[in-house]
Formats: sequence, structure tokens, C-alpha cells
Amino acid sequence: MKTRIETTFENLKAQNKKALIPYIMAGDPHPLVTVDLMHKLVAHGADIIEVGLPFSDPMADGPVIAHAAERALAAGTSTRDAIEMVREFRKTNTATPVLVMGYLNPVEIIGYDAFSDLCADAGVDAILMVDLPPKEAGDFPKKLTARTDNPMNQIFLLSPTTEAARRAKVIEDCSGFIYYVSLKGVTGSASLDVAAVSEQVQKIKAETDIPVCVGFGIRDGASAKALGAVADGVIVGSELVKNFANIDASDEQAVAAAIDQLLAKMDELKSALAEV
Repeated sequence: MKTRIETTFENLKAQNKKALIPYIMAGDPHPLVTVDLMHKLVAHGADIIEVGLPFSDPMADGPVIAHAAERALAAGTSTRDAIEMVREFRKTNTATPVLVMGYLNPVEIIGYDAFSDLCADAGVDAILMVDLPPKEAGDFPKKLTARTDNPMNQIFLLSPTTEAARRAKVIEDCSGFIYYVSLKGVTGSASLDVAAVSEQVQKIKAETDIPVCVGFGIRDGASAKALGAVADGVIVGSELVKNFANIDASDEQAVAAAIDQLLAKMDELKSALAEV
């Protein structure tokens, strides 16, 4: 049984299109905003949505997303709340894949199987745990894809510094798509070497048929277009999330203006990818 993510990439490939995958933090700038924002992302071209699970020590994330997690936690958003937001989204959207991204500590507290059940029941399509390397994942990835109620993908990261053995393990165990980290550092870093990323993506694609999407460092239409030319999709987070950094979440007008800015960036990214 194919997952929504696998079906989405098949459809995009048939149309010679590339995936636009925006990232938002569940509960930021306010828990009541997230589900509506997810629908707006779809309306502005999102092919897959990556939803961050708020965590107090997001080691792979730069200050923009780390502060978004702080805001979401301060507003009372838990891991379970974030998953419930996906469930609410699914009430009126059963087509757009949703990936949840987070860290192991909350998952271990809930329990791997219980967390998997929560995600499947809510309509989550893929799980990315930054601090769960393939060699430590055991049979968790296979359990996700083997579910009969709602099969899910396990997404793993590859980076410029990934060693050959880990790279082979990621390709073996990953499904849905491979998340290639375009640079050394955390989310939101500014230095993006398109030529180097292109070389690495081509190497990965020579070893697997799994789609490869690039994230970290994509800031505008130009960088999205450049990476979309070599990858199967681009993932954009900090450039979107930063719009909520300095607003009063209780000010509806300020929140609406920030969302408008975010959606304008989505339009820019989508238009750029359409030119690939």
C-alpha cells in the first residue's frame, strides 16, 4: 500500500514538477492558527507540509526555529497537541501529505508504538526524528510502512559530512524521500553552495530511486529554482517561520500580516519551481 508521500512524488514526476515542502512549527505563533495555516499553505502551493513538534532542546535547529519552538511551548503546545492539529487538518484535507519532525525525548516518553499509533490515527504520513539515526532505529521504519491502517514513511537525513556506511544505511531504510541537508550547520544557515549540493544530490540519486529533497539554507525563489533543478523537491522552514518572530500572538492583525508575508514567500517559491 502506497503512502500519500509516495503517491505525491509519483504524480509530480509524471507532471515533471518538483515538490515544495514548507515547514511550520505546530502552535506558532498560536495554537489556534496552525490548522488554518496548513490549509493556506496548500492553497499557495504546498505539495507536502512538514510540521515541527515543539521541543525545548532542538539541537539541529537554528535560532529562528528554536525560538518558534519556545513560543509554541510557552503557548502550551505539546507533542500530542501537534498531532491533534494534523487530525483536525485531515477532516477537510485527505490528500496533502503531512510529515512531522521532532526529537526522540517526547517520543520515548509516549512510547514508540503509542506514538506511531497516535500519528497513524491522526493521518500523519511520515516521521522524521532528527536524533534517531538509522542504526538505532531498529525495525521502527519497517513497522511504519507495514501498517495496514495508515502506512507511514520514516524520513532520514543525509548531509555533506555523512559517512559512506551511514549513507548506505539511510538509503536502505529510508522511504518516501531522502532529506538532504544542504550545508554544514543548523537550520537557517546562510551559506549555500549550490554546485556542491548539486554534486551530492546527483551522487545520491545514482544510488537510489527514492526522491531526494533539499533543505536548510533555501531563502528565495532563486535558491529554490537552483536546487529544484537537481533535486526532487525543496524544503523551506526558517524563511517562513521568521515571520512570526517579533509579533504579538494576541494581536490578530499582526498575526494576519505575518501570515500574508509567509504566503507571499510561498508564492515566490512556487513560481520559481514552476520554471525548473
